[in-house]
Amino acid sequence: MEALLNDTIEITKAAGAVIMQYYKSSYDVKDKSRDNPVTDADYAADSLLRQRLTARLPKAGWLSEETIDQPDRLKKEKVWIVDPLDGTKEFISGVPEFAVSVALVECGQPILGVIYNPAADELFYGTRSGEIFFNGSRAQVTDRAQLEGALVDASRSECNRGEFDSFKKLVQIHIMGSTAYKLARVAAGLCDATWSRGPKNEWDVCAG
Repeated sequence: MEALLNDTIEITKAAGAVIMQYYKSSYDVKDKSRDNPVTDADYAADSLLRQRLTARLPKAGWLSEETIDQPDRLKKEKVWIVDPLDGTKEFISGVPEFAVSVALVECGQPILGVIYNPAADELFYGTRSGEIFFNGSRAQVTDRAQLEGALVDASRSECNRGEFDSFKKLVQIHIMGSTAYKLARVAAGLCDATWSRGPKNEWDVCAG
C-alpha cells in the first residue's frame, strides 16, 4: 500500500503541475451544462491521470468527471474515482481554491485518497488505516464538540444563494471552493466542519 500511495501522490501532483500551466493564462472554457464549466486544464489533467493511474493498476476500473462512464467498472474489484479539477469555477476566476482529487475504491470501500491543491501547494492524503497526512505531517480532525462557534467551510455558490444565512449567528462561515478541498481541510483539522445542501457525485467526495 505504501508504494501505491507514494505513486498516487506523485501522479496527483503531476496533474496539479499540468493544471498550473493553464492557471491565469488563456484556455478554452465550455459549459457541460448550466453553471457547470469545463476547461482545457480539466481535460489535460484527466488525460494524465487516466494514462498513469490505469498503467499503475491495469485491472482497475475508472470513473472520472471528465471521462464518459464505462459500465464495466461496476464489475471491477478496484476502481479509480477521480475529479481532475474540482473547483473549476474558482480556477477560472483565479481563486486558488481548487484541487485534484484521486481515490481508489476496493469492493465499494475507499482504501486510498489523495487531494492536492496545486495553487496553494497543499497535499492531503490517507488510507483505510485512518491516518491522515497534511503536507507530510500527521493531522486529525478538530476536537470541537459543539456546533456553536465552529469554523465551517461553506460553498461559495451556496452562500451567494443565501443558503447559509440562517447559520451565520451560530457558526463562523468561511467561504471556500471545491468540495474535495473542503473535505480535506476538515480531515486535516484546518476547519471544524463542512456541509452542502446540494447533491454530490462520487468524484466530489470519495477521496475526502
